Amino acid sequence: MTTSTQNIDSLVIQKIEQCYLTATDYFNCSFERPTIRFNQRGKIAGSARLQTNELRFNPVLLKDNQDTFINEVIPHEVSHLLTYSLFGRVKPHGKEWQSIMIDVFKLQPNTRHQMDVTKVTGKTFLYHCQCGPVELSIRRHNKVVKGKQNYICRRCKNTLRKS
Repeated sequence: MTTSTQNIDSLVIQKIEQCYLTATDYFNCSFERPTIRFNQRGKIAGSARLQTNELRFNPVLLKDNQDTFINEVIPHEVSHLLTYSLFGRVKPHGKEWQSIMIDVFKLQPNTRHQMDVTKVTGKTFLYHCQCGPVELSIRRHNKVVKGKQNYICRRCKNTLRKS
């Protein structure tokens, strides 16, 4: 691990603590701190593991998008753990989560990031429908090849076919 990576990781840990202190003040109760890992893969910036109280972050996207991670991704994922701690199992981006994002962290409750995922995009396979070409990940492609899954276009609702 380079010094630069250690510094970024340290900033993430500091921001998580800051989020928890803000939530503690807002709700007037304490929260157990999560385990933090930097092993999220793929296009996902971060994830919250509710039952294990764990936060995972994508190190590639983190390195290239430090400000977005600090200002948006971390509060987003911490909000998931806080929601679970306060309300139990509810919709992932439901009203409880949204209220924490808005009221506690003063952020818009965006559910998807806008980061460039070119570096973390795996091999894709071209399929098509009436709308035109659609790229499927290698995982989805393999499911189609093995006959375990068919995928439907979100727009035209037709089954995707290999190009």
